[in-house]
Amino acid sequence: MAATHAQSPLAPKTTPTLPRIAGVKLGAASSGVRYKDRDDVMLAVVPAGATIAGVLTKSKTCSAPVDWCRKNLARGKVRAIVVNAGNANAFTGKAGDKAVEESTRAIAQALGCPRNEVFMASTGVIGQPLDWEKIAAVVPALVKSGREDGWAAAAAAIMTTDTFPKLATRQAKIGERTVTINGFLKGSGMIAPDMATMLGFAFTDAKIPGPVLQKLLADATDKSLNCVTVDGDTSTSDTLLLVATGAARHAPIEEADDPVLVDFKRALDEVMIELAQLLARDGEGATKFVTINVGGASSNGAARKIGLAVANSPLVKTAIAGEDANWGRIVMAVGKSGERADRDKLRISIGGVRITDGGQVVPNYDEEPVVRHIKGQDVVIDIDLGIGRGRATVWTCDLTHGYIDINGSYRS
Repeated sequence: MAATHAQSPLAPKTTPTLPRIAGVKLGAASSGVRYKDRDDVMLAVVPAGATIAGVLTKSKTCSAPVDWCRKNLARGKVRAIVVNAGNANAFTGKAGDKAVEESTRAIAQALGCPRNEVFMASTGVIGQPLDWEKIAAVVPALVKSGREDGWAAAAAAIMTTDTFPKLATRQAKIGERTVTINGFLKGSGMIAPDMATMLGFAFTDAKIPGPVLQKLLADATDKSLNCVTVDGDTSTSDTLLLVATGAARHAPIEEADDPVLVDFKRALDEVMIELAQLLARDGEGATKFVTINVGGASSNGAARKIGLAVANSPLVKTAIAGEDANWGRIVMAVGKSGERADRDKLRISIGGVRITDGGQVVPNYDEEPVVRHIKGQDVVIDIDLGIGRGRATVWTCDLTHGYIDINGSYRS
């Protein structure tokens, strides 16, 4: 449980205070679905007319809330998002569908809106029925507690094995108007996003149609949350939702490639990349944050696949945890990726120190500065395939015994 884990040594020194976004109200409450003496349900309420986009897990055993979101995203309209922690409502059969139906109905009735404009996400243990009556019972408290400055409380309420809430914010210009993007997410283990992340929610006051918002979110996700991994496992519940309230008074937007959106795209990318990095920094048992830069690959997709092969390698991750400069494990991981690689062109550096060139270790290689680098909390690995122009950056963490401790007792 979130309350029992010491904060990650990689946690930011301070938690950002997110600015208000007019009309977005966030509330939190304690339902007792699993956790005791802590908030475990979050409700975000947005103005009528708000648009929504989403990116969801590709898992073939996805949760009932994911099915519900997928069914309703095409409409592009939203009034509320309800999220519970401690129970994933995945692999729960028809009972899981009913839990979503009743939970969203309770919210819709309280707000006087259509049920298909209430989105839901759940995280926690798989295979245990979700007691929706406990969620329904706290709906009045959720609505009453809604505040425009409730970002931190909402982010904390959806944590499971997370050791700190994860929030980010940016501002951007659309024409002459300044708009805000706020985002928060949860995730610590079972992190290998497949077109999404664990549970993430972003909000903006920009006025953007649903289809355009969807394209912007998919593009931003591809270079951020799809480039982070903790343990190689994709969740049944991965959900990322982006809401645009439309409160900002700027020129109408009809296409995702409208030049007026250039700065908005920059800000959205920055929010998503910051959140992705926070996922790796809070990886279960993590003691080191690892950045893997891949260049010279046959394509950008190949570069990301190679980066993830290195990032997901237990041998690479345990070597980093043990502060062992075993660069041969990186060579192994590049080779297993299945992407094009040429032994004689492959260059590997750690902490800016070149290790390989011309198909072998560089002459007079001195391991000492590499060891010093790996002993730090932030480890940087650079890989150059030397065969193309494809590039990608991937973020991960080390693999320690703490990961076993947390996951060996997750249900107890």
